[in-house]
Amino acid sequence: ALTRFNIDIDDAHTLSVDDLLQLLFSFVVEPAIGQQQPCFIHGFPASQAALAKLNRTDPRTADRFEVYFRGAELANGFYELSDVDEQRQRFVRDNQLRARMNYPQLPVDEHLLSALAQGLPDCAGVALGIDRLLMLQIGATHIEQVLNFPVSRA
Repeated sequence: ALTRFNIDIDDAHTLSVDDLLQLLFSFVVEPAIGQQQPCFIHGFPASQAALAKLNRTDPRTADRFEVYFRGAELANGFYELSDVDEQRQRFVRDNQLRARMNYPQLPVDEHLLSALAQGLPDCAGVALGIDRLLMLQIGATHIEQVLNFPVSRA
């Protein structure tokens, strides 16, 4: 599918299904969606929502969404996972996958797990990219055009 969309990368056969989905989404879907009005994408694969609850009716997906407008991601939101045991299992599985791919393993976030163990009420959150809204408003082509202190000038 990558060659069909002129995506040429070395060793594409070594990519995971999630990597392939992300590549196609980034290079094919994102630039085309929400051109006339904002577009909500939901029902993300469970493997692409590390901190979100799984959907009750379809556990292959997570209760996560993103909002796009004119090809730009403006917001990301999800229903917070509050089960400490499930979150720990996800951290462990992620590190197992990283080890199989010869990536360094990441430390398990014990602070988050400790907080979850104290109890987290049902909640959801949305991160809205004000910088991205500003980009659309002024017609900027790169995010550094709207940041006061971009990484390149740090």
